[in-house]
Amino acid sequence: MKCYRVGGAVRDALLGLPVKDVDWVVVGATPEQMAARGFRPVGKDFPVFLHPETHEEYALARTERKTARGYHGFSFHCDPSVTLAQDLGRRDLTINAIAQDEDGRIVDPYDGRKDIAARQLRHVSEAFVEDPVRILRIARFAARFTDFTIAPPTLALMREMVASGEVDALVPERVWQELARGLMSARPSRMLLALRACGALARILPEVDALWGVPQPIAHHPEVDTGVHLLLALDAAADANASLESRFAVLVHDLGKASTPPDEWPRHIGHEARSVPLALALAERLRVPAACRDIGVAVAREHANVHRALELRASTLVSLLERLDLIRRPERLDAILAACEADAHGRTGREKTPYPQSQRLRDALDAAREIDAGAIARSQAERAAHDDARQRNERIARAIREARIASVRARIDASRSEQPGDGGNDQ
Repeated sequence: MKCYRVGGAVRDALLGLPVKDVDWVVVGATPEQMAARGFRPVGKDFPVFLHPETHEEYALARTERKTARGYHGFSFHCDPSVTLAQDLGRRDLTINAIAQDEDGRIVDPYDGRKDIAARQLRHVSEAFVEDPVRILRIARFAARFTDFTIAPPTLALMREMVASGEVDALVPERVWQELARGLMSARPSRMLLALRACGALARILPEVDALWGVPQPIAHHPEVDTGVHLLLALDAAADANASLESRFAVLVHDLGKASTPPDEWPRHIGHEARSVPLALALAERLRVPAACRDIGVAVAREHANVHRALELRASTLVSLLERLDLIRRPERLDAILAACEADAHGRTGREKTPYPQSQRLRDALDAAREIDAGAIARSQAERAAHDDARQRNERIARAIREARIASVRARIDASRSEQPGDGGNDQ
C-alpha cells in the first residue's frame, strides 16, 4: 500500500503557488484495508476515504471506461492491481497527472513538468474526449494560469467534442460550477476566448457568444465590438477583486445588444430592457444562485441609469434606488456598483477613468435611509385617521418618498463642488 499526493496540490507546488487542498491516491489497497486503518469512506461512485486525522481525501487508484454520453457516463474499476500510471492516465491534463510520494519524490509518467516549463495545457491521452467537463476545465485553467496556452492538438480535440455533440450532455450544475470558478479567476476573458476557440461558447452560453460582431458607438466604446467590450469589462471586474455576483452581472449586462436590429447599429436603444429576459433565461438554464441572478438582472436593467447618476435629479435618484431595491437591501449596493464600474472601465483607453457615479449613489442611498420612516408613518397615520386603509397607506408612502427626495436633494446641494465624470453612457 503506497500513498501519493496527486493533482492540483503537486501542480501548484511546482508552480510556486500556495497549496490549498491536498488529494491523495492509494495504490495496492482495498476498501477493507483502508477502513481497518481508520479511514472513513465518503465516496459514492468509487472508493474515497477521509484520513482519520488530517481529513484529507484518499482515493483508491482506479481506471475508468466510457459507457454513455456526458459527465456521469463512466464505469470505474478499483482493485489493488491498478497502478499509479494507470490512475494518472485517466486525468485530463499532463500538469494534473503528476504525483509525489510521501518522501517527496516526483512521479511524472506523462511529462507534466515539461508542459509546466513550456506553459502549455496539454491532454494526457485521447480519452480526453470522453468527458465534456474537460472543455470547461481547460477554459477555467486558461483564465487562472494566464501565461499558459492550450496545445493545438488539445484544442483540436475540444473542437471534436463540440462537433460530436458531447458538449451538449453537460449538466447545468457542473457548467455553473466551472463557469463560476472561471469568472473568479485572474483573467475571466481567457475562459470565454478558450470556449469560443473550440465552438463551445455558442453551445453553452449562446446569448453571450452572440455579442461578438455587434458594433457599438465608437465615441463611447473605442473597442467597438460588444464581445470585446465584455472581455475588457470582465477583466476590469477581476482587477477590482469584484465578487462573483458582480462578475456574473458583467457577463449578462449587455446581452440585449445582440438582439438590436442591424439597421439600428451601432446604437442600442432599449438594450437594457431586452437584456433582462435573456439574463433570466441564462440563470434559470444554468441554475445560477439567486444572489447572482438578482444582481445580474438589476445591473442589466439599470446600468445605463447608474452611469447617468450625476445627471439625475433627486427624485429620479430615489426612483433608481427603489428599483434597485437598495433602500430595503443596502447590502446589494457594493456588488451593483462594482459591476457598473467594471462596465465603464471595460473600454479601450478608459480603464482608469474616474467613476464618481459610485460616490453619488452611495451618498444618495445614505441620505434616503437617514429619514425616520417610522416617525413619518405615525404622523401621517394620525392625520389620516378618517381615511380608508388604501388612502392612508398611499399618504404614508407619498410622505416617506417626499422626505427621501428632500434628504437626497440636500445631500446633492451640499456636494455641488463635485465635478461630473465620464460615466460611460453606452446608449
